Amino acid sequence: MIPVLLIVVPLLAGLISFNLKDASAKGWTLFASLVTLGITLIAVALPEGSKQLAVNAEWLTALNSRFSLNVDGLAKILCLLTALSFPIIFIATWNEQYKKARNFFGLMMLSQAGLIGVFLASDALLFYFFWELALIPVYFLASQWGGEKKVQATFKFFVYTFLGSLMMLVAIIFISQHTRDHSFSIASFYGLKGMISAHDQTWLFWLMFVAFAVKMPVFPFHTWQPDTYEQSTPAVTMVLSGIMVKMGLYGIMRWLAPVLPIGTYLWGDAVSTLCIIGIIYASLIALRQDDLKRLVAYSSIAHVGLMCMAIFATTESGIQGVMIQLFNHGINILGLWIVVYLIEKQFHTRKISELGGLAAKAPGLTLLLLIVTLGNIALPLTNGFIGEFLMFNGIYTSQSTTYNVVFMVTAAISIILAAMYMLNMVQRVFYGPVNALTEKAVDIRLNEKMVLGFIAVLIILIGIYPEPLFHLTKDAVESVLAKMYVKP
Repeated sequence: MIPVLLIVVPLLAGLISFNLKDASAKGWTLFASLVTLGITLIAVALPEGSKQLAVNAEWLTALNSRFSLNVDGLAKILCLLTALSFPIIFIATWNEQYKKARNFFGLMMLSQAGLIGVFLASDALLFYFFWELALIPVYFLASQWGGEKKVQATFKFFVYTFLGSLMMLVAIIFISQHTRDHSFSIASFYGLKGMISAHDQTWLFWLMFVAFAVKMPVFPFHTWQPDTYEQSTPAVTMVLSGIMVKMGLYGIMRWLAPVLPIGTYLWGDAVSTLCIIGIIYASLIALRQDDLKRLVAYSSIAHVGLMCMAIFATTESGIQGVMIQLFNHGINILGLWIVVYLIEKQFHTRKISELGGLAAKAPGLTLLLLIVTLGNIALPLTNGFIGEFLMFNGIYTSQSTTYNVVFMVTAAISIILAAMYMLNMVQRVFYGPVNALTEKAVDIRLNEKMVLGFIAVLIILIGIYPEPLFHLTKDAVESVLAKMYVKP
């Protein structure tokens, strides 16, 4: 019953929001998101395999597809991130005013329902259904609220993701027809060993991978991302960057690598090469950025590229690092977007060259940003360190490629570049000379200090004691790795 509640609560909350007054919608959706968080915490606390964490009911019997949901370790970590992120987003942007606010908040809750459904689905057709359900409200959120070029940016985002989704649907239908019972069950997909030839797996791999690569995004499928992040409202950008990119990484670990292990092995070096190009390219672009939003956007591309490469290393350390980093990256990137939002709201600019000296005027914001920044560059004793260390270790010890050392060393350059562009941004914006624009700067409000303070505490606590995340994902790591093809 718990998996159903995790979807139904935000779904009903969104539908109800459409019928409320604009002034009431904000408080209602915050309340509903907190209820969803409470249910998620109960699900996380229950032991793996508990009956309350699985649902399997009839759905589309003519297509042999069932309404099957399951909350395992991988789903827990991403549902926790999703459920935690929405209250943070709502509180951080509490003072933001929206035209037709009830529609905005209704669509936000529908997107949460779709995201959680993606992470819980144990039926491929149901997974595709929620994949699209998460996309549709975000499309309207990005196209109706945002900057002057929001329509063009959202159209590019929609075309990329829609074409990728169609490719994935073709692959899902083909694979289902090769299962023993011609069903879309994840158990049937995992039981395909030897039933799909290596030749078919090579092209099926790309049909599914492109859909996931667009969502992450990975080079060269990333071009929609900076424009969409720049033009979207802060709350929508946070959803896209903090949660939605995780759909692609999740899809690879849940539906691609275990179902098409031979294709995953054969194309592993090619994908890792694309990731390396994307990591270095995005880091160099971020280094030259004068726009805060674009700097954070390209930073996200680099971090996600490293996670994708660690998956294809097919090592326990790499997979464990990715699962932990899924949560940590989401928390860190939310903190960065909140800071960017607060700066833009107060000074009506995102240009680094126009800012300076904020440390003297806003010490609270400066301290909290510094903690988030240190987590983002994976400084030891912050949450980003343990995930990145495990991923680099997994890439270095990989037996599925002969280029493991080259991949690891090249990717490690991103650590240096990340420190350069993030610390340079902090120096120029917060510790540079005060100018006419920042002379009258004020520190952040209580609600803003609360959410950034909460994120900062998480960054430090997880950095010092990451054991709860290890415990939460341990079984999921073993399950994913056992199904992936590893070179003898």
